[in-house]
Amino acid sequence: MPEDAPETNKLEVALFGAKLFLVRGLINDAGKIVREGTPVHGWFDVSTLKEPYRAEGKKTMGYELAEQFAWTLPDAIIYPTGGGTGIVGMWKAFDEMEQLGWIGPQRPKMISVQAAGCAPIVRAYEQGKRHAEPWQNAQTAASGMRVPLAIGDYLMLDAIRASGGTALTVTDDALIADMGTLARSEGISAAPEGAATLAALRTLVERGFLQREDRIVLFNTGAAWKYQELFPKTEFPVLDPNDPHVQERIAA
Repeated sequence: MPEDAPETNKLEVALFGAKLFLVRGLINDAGKIVREGTPVHGWFDVSTLKEPYRAEGKKTMGYELAEQFAWTLPDAIIYPTGGGTGIVGMWKAFDEMEQLGWIGPQRPKMISVQAAGCAPIVRAYEQGKRHAEPWQNAQTAASGMRVPLAIGDYLMLDAIRASGGTALTVTDDALIADMGTLARSEGISAAPEGAATLAALRTLVERGFLQREDRIVLFNTGAAWKYQELFPKTEFPVLDPNDPHVQERIAA
């Protein structure tokens, strides 16, 4: 994984007893090493869209949405986009369900949100291109969106355009702030990628692209605790339970 991946991700690898190599580069650089090593070491490459299970697994999100919405679909889906297989998988699910007769032809607006420091899909969408050029010097605190080149770019862009959706960026400051917003207002421990969808929603409502009465689904794709380095730096007071003034200290 990239050398600057969240520290918790690295520690989890050690916990599970796997061997971890850190790469001086981005996720696509790590993927290159894996691809080159697959024939040498007999590895099975499970990187994005290199195997069938990723899209099929992501597809279940579309089925769950339809089931939970009583076999209708929401008006819009805002999805944090790195490799983008969530959008690809859900779009595939909607097509399958229509063929099965479970839903009609109505589709939600598929909306891709990316970080301002790494937004190849947004740029391609705005330029009217079907393929995204690699993003140079990708930088964002949301490591799941720090993907400078997505192999399924055209599949994402096709779904976004066919659904009448859009693609937009949010700043790191906004997505980090909305990690706290989601925690305090909804009790949701959202990764910065998930928090980016709330920041995007705010922008889309302000622009009039989405209405407050629309049924909108925001996808959170990870947990906040994996990004402890982004948490507010806080000093916590220590209480002595035998202190007769302990309640006064709390009130103060």
